[in-house]
Amino acid sequence: MTQTPGQEPPAQEPLKEPLKKPRTRRMPPTMARFVAISWRDLAISFGPILLISAAAIYLAVRLIQPAPPSTLTMSAGTKGSSFWNDAQQYKRILARNGVTLNVLESQGSLDNLQKLEDPKQNVDVGFVQGGMSAPGSPDKHEDLVSLGSVAYVPLAVFYRGPVLTRLSELKGKRLAISTEGSGTRALALAVLKANGIEPGGDTELLPLSGDEAAKALTDGTIDAAFLTGDSAQPPTMGKLFRTPGMRFFDFSQADAYARRFPYLKVIALPMGVLDLAKNVPPHPIHLIAPTAELIARDGLHPALSDLLIEAAKEVHGRPNLLQTANEFPAPLQHEFRISDDAERYYKSGKSFLYRTLPFWIASLADRVIVLLVPIIVVLIPGLRLVPGLYRWRVKSRIYKIYGALIGIEREAMSDPEPAQREALIERVDGIENTVNQMKMPLAYADQFYVLREHIGFVRQRLTIAQAAALDAQGDSVQHTT
Repeated sequence: MTQTPGQEPPAQEPLKEPLKKPRTRRMPPTMARFVAISWRDLAISFGPILLISAAAIYLAVRLIQPAPPSTLTMSAGTKGSSFWNDAQQYKRILARNGVTLNVLESQGSLDNLQKLEDPKQNVDVGFVQGGMSAPGSPDKHEDLVSLGSVAYVPLAVFYRGPVLTRLSELKGKRLAISTEGSGTRALALAVLKANGIEPGGDTELLPLSGDEAAKALTDGTIDAAFLTGDSAQPPTMGKLFRTPGMRFFDFSQADAYARRFPYLKVIALPMGVLDLAKNVPPHPIHLIAPTAELIARDGLHPALSDLLIEAAKEVHGRPNLLQTANEFPAPLQHEFRISDDAERYYKSGKSFLYRTLPFWIASLADRVIVLLVPIIVVLIPGLRLVPGLYRWRVKSRIYKIYGALIGIEREAMSDPEPAQREALIERVDGIENTVNQMKMPLAYADQFYVLREHIGFVRQRLTIAQAAALDAQGDSVQHTT
């Protein structure tokens, strides 16, 4: 608008909204609460490592073997038999290590096997002669394992009459094949069946064993006797061999039997081994023999497995007419798989702890070591990471504030309106209020004060820019008027 000379200037219209002046001072900020250490940051830093260690220890506890039981039950044989006498020696040996062995009387190998298979019997281990498993059912005894073979159980066949070269020539005769449940009967039935002789035919199979069978053979009431185990010990065989009219069957087809029945071994009885002076036998005799195995349930504790094999070495490791020194126990796998613990023992023996410490102390130390492994492998290296994680946690809070300040400065660079700039200043005030309420470890006080200086620097720049913008806006309004 132009003004005529001598005319008064028109009155200036008041501004619709007064211009806001930037704040020049602030209330003193609340000081941050400095602490020696931030437990919250420490918990967040240490927490993941603690959880991982706890999970590792939990898995170790789940996988660790429990303490070995102090009592075992063994099914042996009839009282006075070799199996029974061997079991009594096992009992004495295990007692030296604080383990009680309960020995059960049984009818023999088959009875022992049936008790092992029956969970209600609570039998842990037993002697089982090879050949007890039913043919064609290799998985029938999958819950049983072998701790190794402990002895040969040769099959000795004594008979009367002309010389025989094959068992099939006994067809139609009266044969003593021992009682039900015995390993002798099971083996006799298997080899007779391979020669075409089975129960129900014209061959009479009688349940006579031991001295009873020997007496019947001597009296002539039977034609042949199948003897194994106690009744086929060298003294008994020597006595029968010297009986007039008695013959000892020579398994000339022994190698063929061993091929047909994998659990059988060929044993050569040397000339004169029973009586050197009288040269008994007068010529070498071939025998077939299964081995007696120490069979256990699959869940047998590894420490007890080692203890039983140690006892077997002491009981069965001595030489005799049928075996050499330390030939048994041996991991000869037949119908039952060798247990993993037994296989490990035969390869490397007892562990260092069990070799150097008493049994129960070694057992405890073995389990403690398993618990210490996750602590050593996980927790100790993890603790070395805690200081770094703690520093990262504290600094990350400071870096987060810096990130917010940088965001405010970027928005201020886009030349915002005064009202928007005022909002940015309020955001800076909010950031400063948050910082002043933070719990900050004393070790990071210098970084805290540097952060506050930078907050003040950003506020100062925004305040100056806000004042300049308001002054420019005022000049513009006056000029327009």
